[in-house]
Amino acid sequence: MSRIHEALKKAAEERSAQLAAGLETGVVEVTGELRRPITQGPGIAQPTAAPRVPTGDNQDVPFHYEELIKRCAQVEWRLDPVSSVFLNSKPGEGGPERFRTLRSRLYKIASTRKLQKVLITSGVAAEGKTFVASNLAQSIVQQPELRVLLIDADLRSSRLHVLFGAPSCPGLSDYLRGDADEYAVIQKGTKENLFLIPGGSLVSNPSELLLNERMKHLLNLVAPSFDWIIIDSPPTLPVHDASILADLVDGVLFVIRAGSTDAAIAERTAAEFQGKNLLGVVLNQVERSDSYGDEYQNYYAERD
Repeated sequence: MSRIHEALKKAAEERSAQLAAGLETGVVEVTGELRRPITQGPGIAQPTAAPRVPTGDNQDVPFHYEELIKRCAQVEWRLDPVSSVFLNSKPGEGGPERFRTLRSRLYKIASTRKLQKVLITSGVAAEGKTFVASNLAQSIVQQPELRVLLIDADLRSSRLHVLFGAPSCPGLSDYLRGDADEYAVIQKGTKENLFLIPGGSLVSNPSELLLNERMKHLLNLVAPSFDWIIIDSPPTLPVHDASILADLVDGVLFVIRAGSTDAAIAERTAAEFQGKNLLGVVLNQVERSDSYGDEYQNYYAERD
């Protein structure tokens, strides 16, 4: 029996939930109240139409971090306290520590092979992939020498901007359509060394946009300026977008929600990412609580 099989079996027994078994990779377990953040109200930036800005179509022009600092959108983020385990956290609280553990596991993999661009996905919606992507990025920039770019590539239902209390436009879809250049879509907020590309304007053809060469070009262009690039993607099974993005990254983390994701979904997702650098499984163990921090737990099994 593989270690991931054992880990998932253990989680299932603890929660009396039938979860996936048989993904030949590592497991991280998290526990917290998984609630959708408030999307209306004071301090929450609402989607707006993207302004027409220079597109930067000349792909021979180099991308410089110093230029990014001058030209990117300077935004006063208002992080959603429900969704950020690092907001107002106290030393030793479980939530932040478990994301630091996940961070350390990724560092260990990165010490043996190239690992910079990481895709976060799930089998279906509401598994917690956006929560994981956001907090993983925040955990990395706790080390001040590291820069992280967080990208919302879920063009069908982008939510990272909501978690950050940030404008949604211009964003990734606007760049991919040629309506904005790379500097215009990158936001720098209140977290030192953390940058965000929101989803952008709603589009009717997200798969086609992700397939065009501008997505690959964007990742290659910005990669030298960042230590890590974390990408929140759409769920795997309803659409093909995550599989498209998986070909552009160095590794994939798959998010499962305890008591929600069944074995069939996990197996189908495993098949979808076969041969695409599946790094591990993040298991969202949901317990009702007023905060993530005190209820957050974690374990990780190395890839077999």
